[in-house]
Amino acid sequence: MTHSTETAIADSPKAGRREWIGLAVIALPCLLYSMDLTVLNLAVPHLSADLKPTSSQLLWIVDIYGFLVAGSLITMGTLGDRIGRRKLLLIGAAAFGIASVLAAFATTPNQLIAARALLGIAAATLAPSTLSLIRNMFLDPQERTVAIGVWIASFSAGGAIGPLVGGLLLTQFWWGSVFLANVPIMILLLAVGPWLLPEYKDPNAGRLDLVSAAMSLVAVLAVIFGIKRIAEHGVGVLAWAPIAAGILIGLLFVARQKRLADPLIDFRLFRSRVFSAAVVVNVLGFSVAFGSFLLIAQYLQLVLGMTALEAGLWSAPSAFGFIAGSMIAPRLTRAFRPAYVMTGGLLTSATGFALLTQIGGPHGLAVVVVGYVILSLGMAPVVTLTTDLIVGAAPPEKAGSASAISETGAEFGGAVGIAVLGSIVTAIYRSAMAAAVPAGVPLAAADAARDTLGGAVAVASGLTGPAAGELIGAARMAFTDALELTALISACVSVAAALVALALLARAEPAPVEAET
Repeated sequence: MTHSTETAIADSPKAGRREWIGLAVIALPCLLYSMDLTVLNLAVPHLSADLKPTSSQLLWIVDIYGFLVAGSLITMGTLGDRIGRRKLLLIGAAAFGIASVLAAFATTPNQLIAARALLGIAAATLAPSTLSLIRNMFLDPQERTVAIGVWIASFSAGGAIGPLVGGLLLTQFWWGSVFLANVPIMILLLAVGPWLLPEYKDPNAGRLDLVSAAMSLVAVLAVIFGIKRIAEHGVGVLAWAPIAAGILIGLLFVARQKRLADPLIDFRLFRSRVFSAAVVVNVLGFSVAFGSFLLIAQYLQLVLGMTALEAGLWSAPSAFGFIAGSMIAPRLTRAFRPAYVMTGGLLTSATGFALLTQIGGPHGLAVVVVGYVILSLGMAPVVTLTTDLIVGAAPPEKAGSASAISETGAEFGGAVGIAVLGSIVTAIYRSAMAAAVPAGVPLAAADAARDTLGGAVAVASGLTGPAAGELIGAARMAFTDALELTALISACVSVAAALVALALLARAEPAPVEAET
């Protein structure tokens, strides 16, 4: 750090007790946000038996939440700048609580889909509102980094305890109880939020352009839908068409923003090299993290034969590794520039991915747990510091918009990672299984076994004799080989992201900000 930067940071106003207690309040909806992503996976068998959804309805029950979160982030972030970040957070909390009750007592699949859609829209208010509040509550750069580390850790904590809470509730109550668990926390947030959280908004924000809001929603939904389809069904017209349409609408959206006096997104933010580079590194990090997390979950359940709850428990150490990494990051930035910390974190993650290339050996579970912890420990400071740089590089009145860009980038990175790594695994698996299905297996069943590992497990359960063992053994080996290759690719991407961080962010320093009027 330069002497001038150190002096400026020393002169920045420090947060008081109200701000730190407010941070604990902010962490509550973030914890629920990630819990809601994990507990549904455990509840799917129970609600399927009760509501009897079709395969298409079940897919929408699972996916609609994430789709609408991603599609609504930009609008919600900018809306917070206009009406007030605390107000938007409390409105979102109330909507989240109501939608949770509607989901818990849904009696038809379509009712549950609608409730999950409302949950997604409400959840989209939580991340940008809470992050932009942190931007304005913690004016000292070092304190802001600590606060963002806590914010990131709350998401990891939700992911870690989600399977535990969901498993306990499902053993004692019906599937709707996993949604009702959200309600008391949202009531607490509504009760104490107005007292502990200050209000901030852009005094010169202008009006909200509804056409731009609709365009951003359609563009993001179309692209993510196409990417997800590639991950599930491979490359095809039904995947590329929505992606192309989404990109076209996105380009029209950008052109419209440049003409508007009050744009939904101020693209002048991207003129800052720190802002743009931090977004790129953030997207690269999330792409390998999200894609790998999904594949590892499949490995634990379909290769090692664990239940969803057991897989969640064995994944918990990695979540705690992420929490530890998030909390260590602020300490490291006191001695090293953020770029050096991020580079070290990405290289640590690359080491974890390199270890995962050995999961086919005799100690597969131990390798997965240790490798998973190492990559999470390394990735956490990257997420914390890129988020800090993105939000810190934006002026205070644009904190909501910057937060939305950060979260949308993370969603896109995750979707791309899942699609790319998932497509690689699918291609390798199908190639290996082309001639591996034992003779005598019916044609339709053989096609299902060659298509996915889950299909092979289902087909093998209906076979008798050595054919069942041969099929499941070949399928698990094919998936493991594919997973090892994607781990190697993820290690290479992590190294590339480390080089980007070192080259483009080497001079980036936490900059003090002035209080918003």
